Amino acid sequence: MSRTLLRGAQVITMAPDRPGAEHLDILVDGDRIAAVGENIEASDAEVIDFSDRIIIPGLVNAHLHTWQTALRSAGADWTLMEYLTHLHGECVGHYTPADMHISNLAGALNQINCGTTTVGDWCHNALSPEHADAAVEGLVQAGIRAVFLHGTPYRSPETPHPLAEIDRLLDGPVRDHALLTLGMALQGPQYSAPETAVADFRAGADRGLVVSMHQSGGELSPGWEAVRASGLFSPLTNIVHGADLPNAWIEMLVEAGVTFTTTPENELGQGHGTPVTGALLRLGAAPSLGTDIDTAVPGKVLTAARIALAHQRSLDHAQYRETTGMHANTALVTAKQALAWATVEGAKALGLADRVGRIEVGMQADLVAVDARALNLWPAHDPIATVLHADIANVEAVMVAGSWRKRDHALLAPGLDELRDQLRESGQRLLHSIGSMRSHA
Repeated sequence: MSRTLLRGAQVITMAPDRPGAEHLDILVDGDRIAAVGENIEASDAEVIDFSDRIIIPGLVNAHLHTWQTALRSAGADWTLMEYLTHLHGECVGHYTPADMHISNLAGALNQINCGTTTVGDWCHNALSPEHADAAVEGLVQAGIRAVFLHGTPYRSPETPHPLAEIDRLLDGPVRDHALLTLGMALQGPQYSAPETAVADFRAGADRGLVVSMHQSGGELSPGWEAVRASGLFSPLTNIVHGADLPNAWIEMLVEAGVTFTTTPENELGQGHGTPVTGALLRLGAAPSLGTDIDTAVPGKVLTAARIALAHQRSLDHAQYRETTGMHANTALVTAKQALAWATVEGAKALGLADRVGRIEVGMQADLVAVDARALNLWPAHDPIATVLHADIANVEAVMVAGSWRKRDHALLAPGLDELRDQLRESGQRLLHSIGSMRSHA
């Protein structure tokens, strides 16, 4: 197996027992990290000099509807209700398997370009087995690590998740690919009848799968209490948004090991409600991060981390002034915490904490090199803040499972011009199914 030695960089391992940033070498053997330390000797390894770069664990975008990539920016001014009306009411049924494939391929490549090595692909437009297989193939072709969260368009509250399709995917299209795992994108207790919610949760638990669901404001439906009474909330449960959940419920869910994913830019812009970040931090927990929909916001998880951090700091400062009449002397949330939301917490939310999110011996070699020599980052006095301030142009190299997916600031993906043409054609055709877009044509 190939061995690669990365030298000269400042390394942010995100390991709990190490400093924030250190000058370390990283030895990659096959798809895993074989050694992390100073002055590693490996005569049989390819040596790459990453001086003046910062190496971090691959970023985790824990919640992305990758199938919407072809509709990028079309809903930038939509509210949540307009999004649900236009996209889920008018557009979803017009998707072909080819549309699913090109959006997932292009969306996954964009995530790699942005420094994301793992994505939670919340695919709730699997209209048929062919649609699901095409979406999976797009992820595989891109070479990203992914949890394919299988879902369908919104259904009757009494209609359970299609378990035959879950078992088919487990037995074939997902099992056959080392970088893919399967999860369930459920309607969840808010949008399901109580008995349906319980059955869906139990089906996920029986298969050992992460089950993820949306919750965006409003009073809790009876399904929540039914799932709680059945003892089915667990570390395999992921709640996306979680806006306006009562504090007592958040406390109970955190105690049960439930993870939360906030998509702050979209939540603030479309009207989901106040991000759950602060409520989690007060309980000693933390969110993972997602970018949600390219339809409305850019798919850059580092941007999501900065927005989540700035928003929570704003709330903290306002509360401090209201309580004391003075400005706070110190920030209550740090840049390192925000980076953890985009790495460690994302891995935890997707059930991959034993594989990704940290740079440690035995972990998968999912690594990102940030070029700190660029004028927008230099001098990099604080490496963690520098990474948070980075943009796509600063992401020099991306490795997934020991294989380079981006080098020298360029994606290692053939046929990008053809891909762009296919993505544009798909998007233009799909937009004709949306009334508000037809009126502007």
